[in-house]
Parts: sequence; structure tokens; C-alpha cells
Amino acid sequence: MGYPHTQTGAKAAAANYTVVSGSTAFLTNSERRHNAVAAMAARDAADSASKKADLAATQAVASLRGDTPEVSADQTIARTGVLSARVLGYDDQGAMVRLWTTTVRGSAAGHATPVAGYQSVTVTLVWESNDWKLKDSSSSAGLVAPIDARQASNVAGDFSGYAPAAADDPVVTGAMRPDGFPAPYEQNESGARAAAVSAVMLYGDARFFTDSDWRRQMLAATAAPSVLGSVTSDSDATARLVTENRGVGTDGKSADGSELITRTAVLATRTISCTDQAASIELWTASAGGVAGKDETRRPQVAFLRMTVDLVWIDGTWKTTAVTPSAPLVPSPPAMQQADSADSFATVGGVDNAPATA
Repeated sequence: MGYPHTQTGAKAAAANYTVVSGSTAFLTNSERRHNAVAAMAARDAADSASKKADLAATQAVASLRGDTPEVSADQTIARTGVLSARVLGYDDQGAMVRLWTTTVRGSAAGHATPVAGYQSVTVTLVWESNDWKLKDSSSSAGLVAPIDARQASNVAGDFSGYAPAAADDPVVTGAMRPDGFPAPYEQNESGARAAAVSAVMLYGDARFFTDSDWRRQMLAATAAPSVLGSVTSDSDATARLVTENRGVGTDGKSADGSELITRTAVLATRTISCTDQAASIELWTASAGGVAGKDETRRPQVAFLRMTVDLVWIDGTWKTTAVTPSAPLVPSPPAMQQADSADSFATVGGVDNAPATA
């Protein structure tokens, strides 16, 4: 609650409402579900939103059970990451935002690995009581990207660290500085988590690889001064490697006009340590990467990674000192779903379709 009265604020509201609506508490606890709907929904939409939420919870039971006889709420894995946010319409009174999301549903109990899925979610918002409120939402099958061929699915028990009591959903605010990068964070644990979420999302933005000026401005905004030189040098090298391997130029396109698609969504966050001066946050992420064009061998794939973000409190905000990938945490691929063609992913690329940051 309390989003900026901007397109980015509308994106943030749409993303948070979708993440909350796909969470374990929302899907398994009717009291918490109805309280969430009351907080999120517009006044004249609360009743219909509550009924729609109850129906969605009933339909989700099978996917949350895994291969156990009943849903175990404390072992349920229900996480949603936002890979793309496209504003379909916007004015001072309302907005419509279409999200491309990846979900992981299942249980850490039993033997069946939680399953990945993709949805296209359209969220209609109204500006009410000085905030963006949910008017309506609908979902359908989203673009299906294959899981990176180098990643094998984990066993069910490996996901227990991201059960409800062990990890939190990411929260984005859409609050930005005049230069377009995230506004300063609060000096507390939630602020550190938000800064970590924003950092990995920005590292996964296509501009990180194709636009050297944007990349260096982003690093200056998010990295601690003590590591800025080395991080900039490493990032420049990484960007060159990616653009050379993908065959794209500074405009993010290859010679035949195909577009580089890269996004990082955060599925969950865990605090490893946190004081008022330093923090270490572990994130479970889903990163899409590839080229939207006619060459199917370069079709975007999704990799599921864990990342540890180390931060320090400096200059009135949280800044990163290290972003370190660790062991993957990989769900099973979507059952009986064929990956979409490479050129289909052009609809989720581009700067305008980038999700809001924290």
C-alpha cells in the first residue's frame, strides 16, 4: 500500500497484488486471504475480488499438494516472480498492466518436485484513497520458456528453505529517484531486502549488457563506493561476453533485427544476517535470457538460481558490496507444455516492459 501516482507505481501495485495472490497464506488461509483482498481491492470491487480469490484458492489445491494426501501449509511452495510488466493503459484515474510471471507450486514434503509454470496476468487498477487499488484481474497461460538445459530439477526437500516460515515474498514499491533508479531504502531489514531485490533485477536488465552509460549509472546508484571500481570492470567484461555470444549490438539487436531478452525475477528472499550497518540477503531468482527472433536455438530460457547479496548502509541507503550466485534451486518443468517460439518473446522485451523495482 502507498504506491506512487505514476506508471511505475501502478506496475509495482500490479506486481505485488499478483505475488500476494499466489502466496501460500493467500491460497491456504481464508482469513488472511480475505484480509488481503480488503486491503488491496477498490471499494466497489471488494466483493467480486473476494469471490474470485476463493475460487482461485480452491482450484490451486491440487498444485500445492505435490504427491502428499493433503496440503501441508507449512511445507507448501507457492511463489511468483514477475518477469515483465507492460502498461496497456494509464491515466490519473486508472491503469491496466499485463504481467508475464513465472510460478513455482508444490510441496517440500513428499517426493514430487514443485513445478514451474508461466502466466499472463492482466491487472486493472483505480486510483482511490491516494493509492492504487485492485479493480479486476484475469490470468491465462503465459509464454513458456524452457528451463536452462544445464539445470537439473532438485528434489522436493531442497525447497524447504523457501517454505512460508523460512522465506518472504519480494515487495516492490516503484519509488524512484529523478534519474530513474530506486529511491533510498529504510535502515532496517525490510529495506535491506528491498535493496537486494532491486539490485539483482537491475543486473538482469537488458540495458546492463547493451548500454554502457546506463550500466555505469546503475552501478553508481546501487554499489558501495569501496567496490565500485572492481564491480564496474567485472560488469563491463560480463556485458561484452554476453553481447558477443548473443551477437547483439549496443541497440540490443542482432544483424537480423532480433532482440536480446534478459530479465531477473525474484521468487523469495531470506535474511542471512542483518544489523543497522550491514546485511546479507539470499534470493531465489528466475532469470530469463535469450534472443527473440527466428533462430530457435537462441530462444530465451529460464535459469533458477540462488544469489547472496551483501550490503552496507552508506550515504543514507543500502548499497551492495557483492552479488554472488550460489547453488541453483530448480523446479520441474511445466507438464505437457511446449515452449513458445523464439520470436514470441519480443512482446515482453524492451525498456518499457521492465518490471518495477523495490
